[in-house]
Amino acid sequence: MATESRRADPSLEHVLFEEGYRFDFFQAVRVLERRTPQELSLYPQIAAVAHAIIAEAFSNEVITPSVTTTDDVIWWMRQRSLELGFVNWFHPSVSIQRSKDSPFGGSVIQRGDLLHCDFGIVYMNLCTDTQQQAYVLKEGEADAPKGLQAALAKANRLQDIHMEELKVGRTGNQVLASALKRARDEGLRPSIYSHPLGVHGHAAGAPVGMVDKQDGVPGDGDYPFYADSVHSIELNNRADVPEWGNQEVRIALEQDAVLGKAGARFLDRRQTVLHLIR
Repeated sequence: MATESRRADPSLEHVLFEEGYRFDFFQAVRVLERRTPQELSLYPQIAAVAHAIIAEAFSNEVITPSVTTTDDVIWWMRQRSLELGFVNWFHPSVSIQRSKDSPFGGSVIQRGDLLHCDFGIVYMNLCTDTQQQAYVLKEGEADAPKGLQAALAKANRLQDIHMEELKVGRTGNQVLASALKRARDEGLRPSIYSHPLGVHGHAAGAPVGMVDKQDGVPGDGDYPFYADSVHSIELNNRADVPEWGNQEVRIALEQDAVLGKAGARFLDRRQTVLHLIR
């Protein structure tokens, strides 16, 4: 028979009674969220493959401006995953943000577009979850507008703050509150909705906010972080782009990280410059 275990918080404990046996919810979550040394050694390689697929998708190898649609890119990503021996645990997405002065609409990718993708693969039962951004150069441009580059840098700063606040022993709600406060104090317009990652895409463990819960996640958000767990650092920051008439853009990023006793680190290099499509 299961013995009485220490409770992180008795008011949050979920107990399943079945045939007289007591099942501790927190013990089950800990078993599911903890990654083995072998898994942690493999995970960065899987994340690197996911990033390589995105880099190829957001290039002229796949995208021809004024011809290629967002659906074309999505299905290319699915096909490329299969060719490399991976599966996708969710259907990828590719979306467009455009200047309000753009004459274009619809899903055909045009010059001057800011692209976003959400993409995840599975290998050896380990899931990745990544969001990145690309810019389609206009004729005569050599780089993205400075305002879009600055917007990405602000979203990177939000990542920095989030990673610094993610520590063993803190709860998801504590990390959310402290990270949002720091970001807002720096003048950012943040939203954080990170989640555990592992054998499930949205895995067992503590969430840090949700899209519609920026004041904390009752119950699940009060679960503490443990070492040897992997988390998808998912967030966005909104910023005005002078070149687009101070139009607000949303830079959404998602980057997988491992949490150790000394703190959190990304599994693979994060995006700090926009992919450029010529």
